[in-house]
Amino acid sequence: MGKPPHDLPIYRLLTGPDDASFCRRVSEALALGYVLYGSPAATFDGEHVIVAQAIIWPDS
Repeated sequence: MGKPPHDLPIYRLLTGPDDASFCRRVSEALALGYVLYGSPAATFDGEHVIVAQAIIWPDS
């Protein structure tokens, strides 16, 4: 499948508040061709739930 587009790295850790914007960022990465790597993680910062999802470029 080659390299990721736009000179993006093969491994990315997406983080942010657990909201629609974060879900869109993950969905956009999947649409580019990235795949999920491992389970998502979540924590609470006292005000918001913060989530993280690792993604990798296939065949890397």
